[in-house]
Amino acid sequence: MNIVVMGVSGCGKTALSRMLSDRLRLPFIEGDDLHPPQNRARMSAGLPLDDRMRQPWLERIGAEMQQQSAGPGGCVVACSALKRHYRNILRRGGADVFVHLQARFEVIEARLQHRQGHFMPVSLLTNQYATLEPFDGDETDTILLDAERPVAALCYQACRGLVCDFHDIIGTGRALSENNG
Repeated sequence: MNIVVMGVSGCGKTALSRMLSDRLRLPFIEGDDLHPPQNRARMSAGLPLDDRMRQPWLERIGAEMQQQSAGPGGCVVACSALKRHYRNILRRGGADVFVHLQARFEVIEARLQHRQGHFMPVSLLTNQYATLEPFDGDETDTILLDAERPVAALCYQACRGLVCDFHDIIGTGRALSENNG
């Protein structure tokens, strides 16, 4: 199963994706790492990307997803996937489910103000929220989660939404609960 953890910058995509990847023993793909240098430079300068600039990046993520999921299991991808069109590109690349991390603007803004070493400036957050398209009723491959919750709780909820039984998946004999993260 190919899982895309999505949402605006600072919502916790990477943290949740890494935890899901670890728990499910699936490869992890960091979408931000696949941006071409010109996209990263543009965002670092506080300029948003347009659809034309995102297209090759999303196709690259899709190709990487296909490569990583060629074996058994699938992969976990961290990618904003803000528009339905973007999600459709990822679906063509093999995405099976989208886990959307949602949070209030003020919460994400505060997180971004304290984040260091990332190319995405706080100034682009308003644009990200404006670009975000909610799921349409026919997008049934989605799980909506409250990104204001702790990452371990989000992982638990995502796996419940995926109808995952960790005992069967990882063979440890230890089920994941919200308490043991």
